[in-house]
Amino acid sequence: MAAMEPRDLCEQSPSYVRSIAPYQPGKPIAELAREYNLDPASIVKLASNENPLGLSPAAKLALQREIADLARYPDGGAFDLKVALCRRYRVAQENIVVGNGSNDVLELAAAAFLAPGASAVYSQHAFAVYPLATLARGAKGIAVPAKQFGHDLDAMAAAVRTDTRIVFLANPNNPTGTFAPHAEVERFLAKIPRNVLVVLDEAYNEYLPEALRFDTVKWLERFPNLMIVRTFSKVYGLAGLRVGFGLMHPAVADLLNRVRQPFNVNNLALAAAAAALHDDAFIEKSFKLNRDGLKQFEAGARQLDLAFISSVGNFLTIEFARVQGKPQGGVIFEKLLREGVIVRPVAGYEMPDHLRVTVGTGVENDRFLVALTKVLGR
Repeated sequence: MAAMEPRDLCEQSPSYVRSIAPYQPGKPIAELAREYNLDPASIVKLASNENPLGLSPAAKLALQREIADLARYPDGGAFDLKVALCRRYRVAQENIVVGNGSNDVLELAAAAFLAPGASAVYSQHAFAVYPLATLARGAKGIAVPAKQFGHDLDAMAAAVRTDTRIVFLANPNNPTGTFAPHAEVERFLAKIPRNVLVVLDEAYNEYLPEALRFDTVKWLERFPNLMIVRTFSKVYGLAGLRVGFGLMHPAVADLLNRVRQPFNVNNLALAAAAAALHDDAFIEKSFKLNRDGLKQFEAGARQLDLAFISSVGNFLTIEFARVQGKPQGGVIFEKLLREGVIVRPVAGYEMPDHLRVTVGTGVENDRFLVALTKVLGR
């Protein structure tokens, strides 16, 4: 029998898998250092919406205690973390699914509800994992045009078809930082048929100003087709450990657990997340640092006469004027790399005129603004 060529082998993969453009993460510091022969210690990374304060002190202590047991498999049921989540959100363990980052929970929802012949609705400029998770199941993605870079909730509700199984809604949204008031989201939920799962992605919920905060968890009793997804990667500073969770009706949780990998969250992540969840002093410190950093970025952008999208996340998305009709986001990104500053291009989100910059420490934010002023020739 003739040997099969690798190309022939790969063509056996479903066409919908081969059509997927892989997710592009932020450029690592080590890669930039190699690329431009820079000292890694001199590089500032403001690309991936990480907490510049690192991880919670309570989480650090939990990690130290857990190291001795790393020869053991983790608790596949995530009992201790679920107990902590039950206390915080006043839900039962049956309402919780824990994932390897909130991305994992999003993928589990897609695996449980999407298949060829089904569709999912999400907004233009919304998190890249929504179309990726949809296409990977052979389902149809329906991207609804954004409204001033934010979600057009009326249009999204109208886009739901008889074959729609999931609506993805990020609030606040990444990469734009826009926010839909909770009253509008509640009206939106009331419009969605009960046989369509609404995935409310609240990865940046802890960064909301106090005036915008609302207990969305109480909606679970009224809307059994609602799933709320949150993460420990942002304000809790555990991005490298990968742990997130979803809150939902027990019947929905049961379906996600059927497609969930055994031991999908490691020992260290489970212990650190349970400890970090109640480290309120660290969360408040992180929140304040972020609000100050957003003001710093906004003032710097105004001084440089640059437009930006008002944000309630831990990042700001800045717009750059075109030169001879050509988008400048990628050009400015490359120039900033040469200055040792990593931000995030968002051309893949149909925003080639913009760059997203994560709030860092005051010193890191200053470094970005100085570098930006230089590359703009101001």
